Amino acid sequence: MIQAEEFVEAARNLGFGWYTGVPCSFLTPFINYVINDVQLRYISAANEGDAVAIASGAAIAGKLSVVMMQNSGLGNAVNPLTSLNYIFRIPLLLICTLRGDVYDGLRLRHLQDEPQHQLMGQITDKLLETMSVPWEFFPTDAAEIEPVLKRATAYMRQERRPYALIMRKGAIAPHALTRSSIPERENSSSADIQQSFFRDNKEQRISRSEALARIVELIDPENTVVIATTGYTGRELFASQDSANHLYMVGSMGCASSMGLGLSLARPDLKVVVIDGDGAALMRMGNFASIGTYGGANLLHILLDNEVYDSTGAQATVSAGISFAKIAEACGYGVTLAGDDPALLEALFTADANTRPKFAHLKIRPGTLEKLPRPNLTPEAVLQRFMKHIGSDLIISNS
Repeated sequence: MIQAEEFVEAARNLGFGWYTGVPCSFLTPFINYVINDVQLRYISAANEGDAVAIASGAAIAGKLSVVMMQNSGLGNAVNPLTSLNYIFRIPLLLICTLRGDVYDGLRLRHLQDEPQHQLMGQITDKLLETMSVPWEFFPTDAAEIEPVLKRATAYMRQERRPYALIMRKGAIAPHALTRSSIPERENSSSADIQQSFFRDNKEQRISRSEALARIVELIDPENTVVIATTGYTGRELFASQDSANHLYMVGSMGCASSMGLGLSLARPDLKVVVIDGDGAALMRMGNFASIGTYGGANLLHILLDNEVYDSTGAQATVSAGISFAKIAEACGYGVTLAGDDPALLEALFTADANTRPKFAHLKIRPGTLEKLPRPNLTPEAVLQRFMKHIGSDLIISNS
């Protein structure tokens, strides 16, 4: 058993200062220590996949990040780990607990755990290996901490991909929580839904490509970056205007907003525009709450809603009767706009949200461009160009 301070301070010396995740009782002392330290940053994510994407956003801003989760939630993180971190080569340090462990690792005593952990306890290591994430056990002796972190950071530096530590029960001594990780915010009742942007005529709705072109016109590429969700959105943005300040998410559906949150928090000097889709937003709607809780006015969340899964054959989503703007308002966004009039885009960019993020739900028509191209750069090349544009580099210490 080690003290939380021993590991966290050793990690801090290597540059790790950003933490996110979903709690587990095994992790309680570790999370408590991080939250108590005002110099460290902890973001409580709605699920483990969002935690990975939030940390990835911070990482591309140059912040070495740690993601903490229970192995029961590792399944929630499979999608971003395989289709975001792996292909874009974004390194993170994962700390995953081992619920359902066959042995406790200390006394080789057979453990009893809740039945829902039985299978995951047997396959956690195999699941990480299948995802090409190397792992080792979390240290239980202070003398092991530095060697473990050196192996992890050496891999992250060379391969630029995640490295995992599997934490067994009782690895960390208890540590009391003395403060909250949730920032104090002013009352969110000032959020404003502009229903006047509805024209209620589906025939007048603009296309996705027209909406993207208008967004590009409204931004300053010098201090604004755009994260486009997977599918036709990223591809049409590339076709409309390829630029170094654009990041095309080719996978990790639903994670654009959480990645944008991490980037916007790590780089408050940047304006971060997330272009989402109705299917993607529905998939990870929990991140609306995280954005409303932690996000700042430099984060603009735009949802282009055509009510279908366009790239898979235009099957209907369930978005037709859903008010995403009301959801955003309830979650604490500062400005929430909705309608089918593209004038709401200009209203979004000029609105004053004080210290809170802004949201626009724009109804568009289905369909895409003929002979729609795919980005002619690899995801890794797109990311490296993007990071160079914002003056970011992820420095992983050799010490």
